[in-house]
Amino acid sequence: MNGALSWPFMRLYLLTALYFCANAILNVIIPLKGGSLGASNAVIGIVMGAYLFTTMLLRPWAGHIIRKQGPITVLRAILALNALALALYAFTGLEGYFAARVLQGVCTAFFSMALQLGLIDALPEGERSQGISMYSLCATMPGIVGPLLAIGLWEADNPALLAIVLIGLGVLTGAVGFTARVGESAAQEAKPETKDGKPGEGAGMLRWFGELVRHPHLLRCSLLMLGASVIFGAATTFIPLYAAKVSGASAAVYLMLQAGTVVAARFWLRKRIPSDGEWHPVFMRLILLSLAAAALCVGLAAYGGGALFYAGAFLMGIAQAMVYPTLTTYLSFILPKDSRNILMGLFIAMADLGVSLGAIAMGPVADLTSYSAMYLFCAALGASLLLVSAHEARSRRSSSLPA
Repeated sequence: MNGALSWPFMRLYLLTALYFCANAILNVIIPLKGGSLGASNAVIGIVMGAYLFTTMLLRPWAGHIIRKQGPITVLRAILALNALALALYAFTGLEGYFAARVLQGVCTAFFSMALQLGLIDALPEGERSQGISMYSLCATMPGIVGPLLAIGLWEADNPALLAIVLIGLGVLTGAVGFTARVGESAAQEAKPETKDGKPGEGAGMLRWFGELVRHPHLLRCSLLMLGASVIFGAATTFIPLYAAKVSGASAAVYLMLQAGTVVAARFWLRKRIPSDGEWHPVFMRLILLSLAAAALCVGLAAYGGGALFYAGAFLMGIAQAMVYPTLTTYLSFILPKDSRNILMGLFIAMADLGVSLGAIAMGPVADLTSYSAMYLFCAALGASLLLVSAHEARSRRSSSLPA
């Protein structure tokens, strides 16, 4: 496999888009279903957050297992399980959605790790940022049409139609995935414990969680990803309910605009994402300012109307397009190669935890205050991340100075 845009990699990007189609639909259907049944924001947040909270817990183990078994074997098993999860969504109500979200979280932990680690292992260093950006782009593309399709399915009020769509997506994704190929180097790295004491098959996973604290660059990047993901999670979960309280606003249009911006930015700006292993403070500062401004616009939209609401969608899309591939590419260079798979799993787990907290923790905040106040709190959180970014910049400058 040569080149991030060669056919074998394009096939993996197509598989990614198909896999995340169902989630783009469910991100709208589940909050609307909960709201129609009178569930609180806290309950809706728990159901929505269960998905990525489960994914977060399993990410490090996913990296470990993929390192042992190789991405192909893991990918095929997970696609079969994903079809089962989507079938469960089709035939249960809100109570069953929680179990389905947990099961889908298991699938996503292994699916995304298999593809991302496969891309990192297979691509030349200079093209890693493009490959990771294209993966993220295709994971986001379903968000352009998914909300509109979800609103149509919701208004049709036809459970059989929803079942056909979800099960069909599960079968189609499995058909494409079973013939896909991922980089072979991940499987080749599977080795028993080596003589120098580095962990192999029997290594305890708790050791890897300690690396999050012992590796300062990993810790700061994880904190940036955690804070940003809380804001992304709050937007994904509560925009379908908040839009009804904003004059001239539509949840479907917001989500489509945000996803469309992510897709466009990740495609047109993919070569701008640094792929040299260096920290670029100005670039990161612009991303974080866009994130804080996005949450501020959304929070003030209750008073300023649809224009601010959609401005927030655009700025949120820019931030979402850039922050994850930028930090992931940076870490792919500075993390030690022999433990990179599991440490990257820990970093990605922090992204999952953030999105989950954006639903689980922000739900009670919205219940106690309002959606507007909750998004203003997110804006303050986004602004505070600038301090973490500045600390990383100082640390990199210090480490580059001659002894």
